[in-house]
Amino acid sequence: MKTPKRIQPLIDEGLVDEVISRLMSGKEADVYVVRSDSEIRCAKVYKEAAQRSFKKAAQYQEGRKTRNSRRARAMEKGSKFGRKQQEATWHNAEVDALYKLADAGVRVPTPYACIDGVLLMELITDEEGYVAPRLGEVTMSAEQAIEDHAVVIEYIVRMLCVGIVHGDLSEFNILVDEYGPVIIDLPQAVDAAANNNAEAMLARDVNKIRSYYGQFAPELLDTQYAKEMWALYEEGELHPDIELTGHFDGPTEEADVDAVLEEIKAVLAEEQERQERLNDDEDDEDDL
Repeated sequence: MKTPKRIQPLIDEGLVDEVISRLMSGKEADVYVVRSDSEIRCAKVYKEAAQRSFKKAAQYQEGRKTRNSRRARAMEKGSKFGRKQQEATWHNAEVDALYKLADAGVRVPTPYACIDGVLLMELITDEEGYVAPRLGEVTMSAEQAIEDHAVVIEYIVRMLCVGIVHGDLSEFNILVDEYGPVIIDLPQAVDAAANNNAEAMLARDVNKIRSYYGQFAPELLDTQYAKEMWALYEEGELHPDIELTGHFDGPTEEADVDAVLEEIKAVLAEEQERQERLNDDEDDEDDL
């Protein structure tokens, strides 16, 4: 296929040999299958800020720091240079998170390079060498659902232990290969200690995963892993090999009707976004 303009610098640098096909178009990036160093990999081309449909990006960027004081001031002022630096910070956040999580024992794609808003990384494949399906495309037995849910919960714990909350975890950004779940899409990764929204985002991540696997193993729907792990995190007692119970006995509070209504609205919005993603995927398949 014709080489996308944004990938051409990687070809010029010898990092990519050819672009094979477009894999998908998402809310923050387009992903292409490429040949690189005699291997099939993928190139994630981040969209410019004006083109991204990622909602409430400022909430995710809260707490992110840059060591360069000039860059930090420019980012705060919103100057042209500052916006450019903010974009670079957004791109590099995923690379940094991938390395950090791999070291923490979380299965994520291996990154190879990130140049001018294009991330070259490992392509996760199935046993036959085809692109691995997303979790939302997989059906399973109750036993398999319980097993894989435990793996993902362990990964979320390991993320939190190194100060990271995924922030957008769902069945759409977990791939499943022959060895199990692989976490992807981390440009919005949140600093658990510095972001005031971290607890709510963790709860949303955990509960989305609970809802998906709960379709196959309904007993998972009664678990409270998010509250349990956050309480342990705040107490400084969370560690990578901890055995969670899935139960949490917290203080009882009166129902907050407004909060419940907001949660319902959020669920409806997420369902609409899910349908839009499915439609986009069908369009992408037609283009291949």
